[in-house]
Amino acid sequence: MRAIAGLAALMLGLVLMWSQSAAQAPAQPAGLVLRVDGAIGPATHDYVQKGLARAEAEGAQLAILVMDTPGGLESSMRDIIRDILRSPVPVVTYVHPSGGRATSAGAFILIASHVAAMTPGTNVGAATPVQLGGGGGGGGDEGGNAQQTRQGSASDAKAVSDAVAFIRSLAEMRGRNADWAESAVRDAESLTATAALGANVIDIVAADMNDLLAQLDGRTVTAASAERRLATAGLALVEHSPNWRNRLLAAITNPNIALILMMIGVYGLFFEFMNPGALYPGTIGAIALLLGFYALAALPVNAAGIGLILLGIALMAGEAFSPSFGILGIGGIIAFVLGAAILIDTDIPQFQVDWAAIAGVALFSAGATVLIARLALASRKRKVVSGEEQLIGAAGYVLDWADGKGHVFVLSERWRAVGVGPLAKGAPVRVSGIDGLVLRVEPLHPEPAAA
Repeated sequence: MRAIAGLAALMLGLVLMWSQSAAQAPAQPAGLVLRVDGAIGPATHDYVQKGLARAEAEGAQLAILVMDTPGGLESSMRDIIRDILRSPVPVVTYVHPSGGRATSAGAFILIASHVAAMTPGTNVGAATPVQLGGGGGGGGDEGGNAQQTRQGSASDAKAVSDAVAFIRSLAEMRGRNADWAESAVRDAESLTATAALGANVIDIVAADMNDLLAQLDGRTVTAASAERRLATAGLALVEHSPNWRNRLLAAITNPNIALILMMIGVYGLFFEFMNPGALYPGTIGAIALLLGFYALAALPVNAAGIGLILLGIALMAGEAFSPSFGILGIGGIIAFVLGAAILIDTDIPQFQVDWAAIAGVALFSAGATVLIARLALASRKRKVVSGEEQLIGAAGYVLDWADGKGHVFVLSERWRAVGVGPLAKGAPVRVSGIDGLVLRVEPLHPEPAAA
């Protein structure tokens, strides 16, 4: 008891010392650094959203979004812009390092930020939408081919008009060049960092982070309807790293991973249904299937692709439970491959299903189908080992017999039996038929007829 009391007192003392030191040295406002490198998707939005929430909770001076992106999903881009517009903490988007870019969705985010900055050797623009909301995906992406857009269908024209109105509204709100922003969408125009500064597309060209902080010092911005004067001289910068949830989301929203998770889930449930009580396949399969569905819900999927995949899964399930010697399985594989090929409704390579992943899953499914077909063929050639068919022709011996009936011992069980002629106790017999629960038997080695 004394030891426990002493430990409790020590812990209480440490807590008091920590609280006093925290009170004596309050945390100074710092700058939070977020990094977006690569295609913009659901995981990017989750990361930026959490980062801006942390900046607000910690009272950060500003949040610096260091960005190098070829674009990404339109839905994720709009979500990020909404978070920036609502943020009471000023957001500085900095296109960095040299050789980086803010094209497509990245151009929208750069223009929407409170302060837009670039480093020499970077470029911005090429924001023409190619496939916004097409095909039934509930999402889309952006790319750059203005000529195809001008000659496209009415849906393409609507997508371009919507994107033009959106980027103009952002540029006008931030006092930036709205005419160039429109041309970046309609004609896929791009600018270098120096040209963007001269055209009033961005606010700062900074060689590095120190140069950026020096130019930001004393600048006044409006964030969440309130003016903020930035004091960035000597500002401490804190990196915001993605947490485990964001890393998990980034992993499973890879379409290849999502597809593999779905197939692991399907086969896990198949094995569980074929072997009830195994538990492991069913548990792992259910978790993988739910993760796969969650990933697909966050991605712009094509309804036809989902339908073909579900049809393929149903046909392969039919092969597993009602073997058709490969017909259902082959049809299921074909439907699955076609569905996987058109599953993701986007032109962004990072969010498309790799043919290597499709081929791997298809080969595994084909192997499973061949194995099931071979097992079905082999089972047809085997002798029946259960049920009424097993009893016909089975051998046994007589336990007792009188007046053409008695009991016999067949397949380790005692049966009522009938037969023709007298049979001695212990005589070997063979089952010639079955009537309900009564066997018809005959001598296993009938005596030869008298001469």
